[in-house]
Amino acid sequence: MDQKRGIDGLGAAALVGFAAILAFNQVVIKVTGGGFGPVFQAGLRSVGATVFLLIWMRARGQDMAPPPGTLSWGILSGFVFSFEFICIYNALDLTTVSRASILFYSMPVWVALGGHFLLPGERLTAMRMAGLVLALGGVALAVADRSSGKASIAGDLLALGAALGWAAIALMVRVTPMQRMRPESQLLWQVIVSAVVLLALAPLFGPLLRDPQPIHYAGLAFQAIVVVGLGYLMWFRLMTIYQANSVASFSFLSPVLAVLFGWLILGETIGPPIWGALALVAVGITLINRRQRVSDKPGPQGVSG
Repeated sequence: MDQKRGIDGLGAAALVGFAAILAFNQVVIKVTGGGFGPVFQAGLRSVGATVFLLIWMRARGQDMAPPPGTLSWGILSGFVFSFEFICIYNALDLTTVSRASILFYSMPVWVALGGHFLLPGERLTAMRMAGLVLALGGVALAVADRSSGKASIAGDLLALGAALGWAAIALMVRVTPMQRMRPESQLLWQVIVSAVVLLALAPLFGPLLRDPQPIHYAGLAFQAIVVVGLGYLMWFRLMTIYQANSVASFSFLSPVLAVLFGWLILGETIGPPIWGALALVAVGITLINRRQRVSDKPGPQGVSG
């Protein structure tokens, strides 16, 4: 096996760009919600992403059938994926990008906590425990703050639910036969199943359409092609080149940039508690990833949103 290298200038630039795409996507979801119901929007995104991935895999000659014994796990991950996106799209419909992003991007905290019990060799060391405590403190501070913009307990809880769903998929990839699936195949089954589930459930979450305009259709295209398609595939490629723990160390940038985008683009009010929560979560994630022994096998555990 080729030895993966540490992050160089090109890799750092690519990872910062990917973090920016994920962060900006939170703003896009919020804006696109002006034209579509939250779950209907998520379902349409999954449909677009499915079409893009099928074309991509066909063009590259990749086998779309999962390895024997993995199909049921791929379908199950699709249901968890659906739960994650029901939560995050509704969260962004109810609360601000800054609040939802801090809570959603606490995902590495829950992976570290679950990995302590499920993944041999990934017990919580003193440094990782310190990171966990700091990040959880940030989450608690964000939830407790009622002064920064449009605060919603339901939105906060949904964002946390989305983070837990994302973490569950990350752990499934590590501890189930899903680890034998190619990353593209893992993602394909998640978007295929979620497209069906989300579109079926969308009428339960209010009107499907909310006066869609060209900007809202552009938002859907951005989510399906740039984020799920090109963005995730770029991340998979980076995971084959660079050390996985080095790639993971850049995950703290997404909530930082999401808060900044919400402030700059949407004019969200961000009080000192939110800045403090953001700092605690970012430092905590950094400490968790610094000590985490992540498998070099690429997978979707570092991408979502």
